[in-house]
Amino acid sequence: MLASRALRCLLCALSCAWWLPIGTASRLKTPALPIQSEREPVPSKGLAGCSFGGRFYSLEEAWHPDLGEPFGVMHCVQCHCEPQKSRRKVSGKVNCRNIKQDCPTLDCDDSVLLPGHCCRTCQKGVVDKKQVDVMLETFEYFHEKGKEDDLHKSYNDRSYLSSEDTGLGESRTDFVALLTGVTDSWLPSSSGVARVRLSLTRTTLTFSVTYQRIGRPSKIAILDSDGTPAFEYKVPKGQTDMICGVWKNLAKPLLRQLQAEQLRISMTTSTGRREEVVGKIIKHRALFAETFSSVLTSEEENAGMGGIALLTLSDSENNLHFILILQGLIRHKDREPVLVPIRVQLMYRQHVLREIRSNITSNDPDFAEVLTDLNSRELFWLSRGQLEIAVATEDQDPRQISGFITGRKSCDTIQSVMSSGDALIPGKTGGVGSAIFNLHGNGTLDYQVQVAGLTSDIVGLTIELKPRRRNKRSVLYDLTLEYSRVTGQAAGSWSRLEARHIHMLLQNELFINVATAHSQEGELRGQIKVLPYSGLEVPKRELPTPLAGHFVSPPVRTGASGHAWVSVDKQCHLHYEIIVAGLSKTDDVTMNAHLHGLAEIGELDDSSTNHKRLLTGFYGSQAQGVLKDMSIELLQHLDQGTAFIQVSTKLNPQGEIRGQVHVPNSCKLGAPAEVEEAELDDLFLNDPEELKKDPNTCFFENQYHAHGSRWTPIYDKCFTCSCQKRTVICDPVICPELTCSRTIQPEDKCCAVCDERRETKDIKAPETVEEHLEGCYFEGDQKMHAPGTTWHPFVPPFGYIKCAVCTCKGSTGEVHCEKVTCPILTCSHPVRRSPSDCCKECPEEERTPAGLEHTDMMQADGPRYCKFGKNFYQNSDSWHPWVPLVGEMKCINCWCDHGVTKCQRKQCPVMTCSNITRTESSCCPECADQKEEADLMTKTPGKRRTWRQ
Repeated sequence: MLASRALRCLLCALSCAWWLPIGTASRLKTPALPIQSEREPVPSKGLAGCSFGGRFYSLEEAWHPDLGEPFGVMHCVQCHCEPQKSRRKVSGKVNCRNIKQDCPTLDCDDSVLLPGHCCRTCQKGVVDKKQVDVMLETFEYFHEKGKEDDLHKSYNDRSYLSSEDTGLGESRTDFVALLTGVTDSWLPSSSGVARVRLSLTRTTLTFSVTYQRIGRPSKIAILDSDGTPAFEYKVPKGQTDMICGVWKNLAKPLLRQLQAEQLRISMTTSTGRREEVVGKIIKHRALFAETFSSVLTSEEENAGMGGIALLTLSDSENNLHFILILQGLIRHKDREPVLVPIRVQLMYRQHVLREIRSNITSNDPDFAEVLTDLNSRELFWLSRGQLEIAVATEDQDPRQISGFITGRKSCDTIQSVMSSGDALIPGKTGGVGSAIFNLHGNGTLDYQVQVAGLTSDIVGLTIELKPRRRNKRSVLYDLTLEYSRVTGQAAGSWSRLEARHIHMLLQNELFINVATAHSQEGELRGQIKVLPYSGLEVPKRELPTPLAGHFVSPPVRTGASGHAWVSVDKQCHLHYEIIVAGLSKTDDVTMNAHLHGLAEIGELDDSSTNHKRLLTGFYGSQAQGVLKDMSIELLQHLDQGTAFIQVSTKLNPQGEIRGQVHVPNSCKLGAPAEVEEAELDDLFLNDPEELKKDPNTCFFENQYHAHGSRWTPIYDKCFTCSCQKRTVICDPVICPELTCSRTIQPEDKCCAVCDERRETKDIKAPETVEEHLEGCYFEGDQKMHAPGTTWHPFVPPFGYIKCAVCTCKGSTGEVHCEKVTCPILTCSHPVRRSPSDCCKECPEEERTPAGLEHTDMMQADGPRYCKFGKNFYQNSDSWHPWVPLVGEMKCINCWCDHGVTKCQRKQCPVMTCSNITRTESSCCPECADQKEEADLMTKTPGKRRTWRQ
């Protein structure tokens, strides 16, 4: 049998990325290779995903690879299509891993291997954390929802959230931490419990904190694997029980520790009695599906225990799935794990509605279960936040924790952009709709809606489900009576949300529709989506600035619209976040590369372009950032409400959508706080009129730069630009690897630096600390560097030189640069993987049998050889295939037949007994009676083999 193409895919899945850029229609028409396999799947135009083994998979989709006969489905290998984002495309990359190492250690002697499973399971046993992951597979949410239904062809389905939409932004990884009081200290423990939800996007970690039975914290610290604070966040004063924060530019060692679940988080109070709660940051698959949550606390004083519950409803049935993460509830000091009986109750006003009894292990006390067929009363109490979940141990020392179940809480924003391009019958009106929502714990949903640029009067403003057929829109709630024609806004509360509606709201499955006299089915429509917290200082509780083609001068009839949150902080820095919807890939050429356009901010007076500034170019539907070095004139326009934000595209370079911005600020005449006198002198010396006369001058970001000058561009502090005879060259800053255990990230710097702060008791001469605080001035990049920092020197026009490292000597203020020492290589043909790399590396050598040269293989009259994976075999050679992540497959024999690889599974005899079993080391099943006799003959004491690392 011929080996399947899927096997070849798996053999190079770890070293080859299967890229399918979104919308690159031209690349599909002109492939890199002149001849392609006829069986190779061609993805639908505009879709991103992964090609593996002759099949196309969507972004975020997971599967077990089917290698075909004789290999079959590899149940112990799981592949995942990971979204990859570059500057102009969103792609998919296949990542496969062996999941057998995640199999749990079983405490039974009667384990069985079920068909279609990788791990053995006990016939009767308990649920531990690894088995919780298996239970998560039963969550209906994790199975991809079918998007095909009987929706009429003339209706637009483009606005519905798809796997492509989820991959437009940066790839995110979610984490969670349960914080409870410290119990291994002589100090009294805390009864407080906190839940921290964290999201990692590239090198930025945002976090949302909710807490109970503890005063408002004053400080949050993230500790590295050694227990040293790697990040500290001073909590601002406030009245809410929600804390939002962000940690930017995580160093690579800390990123690795985060992914390896080696970081811990600590939260302390400063008012009254000092309390501290601590917990470990972990990944959890249930975070993806969570729509309800609960923080479980104890009524005991100084309890030092707590828990969190992650809950979700089934998509089609009234089943409530939940995961319990517990800490401190079980206090067992023995090293060997023991079984602890627990009781889980679902209660309403102290009345027990449901009860589950089970066992958990003392070393891994997580628990997963499903409450099936909730009745209408239970669902009503769930929507109102009146259901309580309680967990109690039933051992010699009974302990209990409990908490009320509410809709998921976080710092994310529930919002919607309504556009004519996303209407059920798409159009191009130039109108816009914008809405924000706030979900309370009692199930009440506050809403604020604004619309502008409509072709006729509004006749309907509704929150709806996805329609199932033409003229059968599913309206959940009517907001029309709250709409004011004078203000163009609607505000109010929806107090009768059902539990199902809350679940769908937090899963991005609801829509808001604007119907007008000319468009009865809807002129504007938008999907209500949860916008992840970004850490920017923007007022998300207020209506954003609407962006529409109606506001462009002259007006543009477009199907696109958007909204933007804008604020100015105390340092006169502009924070912005822009969301765009309704841009059609067929109408906008830039959509093929997922570039929606460039966002600008400028004056409403089109005759003056002196104060127009580039905000950013964005890919997908979202852009955000901070703009520093704002001109006084532009800040004044923001303060007076005479500024605008504009999004341009290639189709409409003069503006696709625009919105007027009013941001009151107290930034007066004078330079921003960060600009020092020396920098002001340089600004005045560089006379623009004089620079215009120089033929070698560069013009960049609306400013003139002299030949040979270097500067940090406004759009990104992690680049250094230089002017070389009318040519601007911008190089990305290359941060040196830091060897210190503690790093800090200066706000105005791109690279993290070592934190050399010492305790007060170690500083004997305070006066020496003040010496050379200004750091070192380096002529290469014309910048000041802080004492103790290291960097690669910048040499125009070559950019950053990675073969040298410079250090600022804090004691003398001198710069010391030295050449990088390359390691000694043992290979005969080292290569330089990248032109910018300093040192060469040994290439990965292919394993080629002795005497088998490539030149021999190219001869037409020579013997025909076989290639399998990276190995070459001569004719008639046989071998057991080696599959990545699985290893050698001894039950399969392959041989080379005149240049064709053939493989066959070992033939097993037909079993006549009724009790058949299979062992891990054997290829064929055996009769259980014969196996027991063989075991009695060969049984020797020893350790039981496990697959856990």
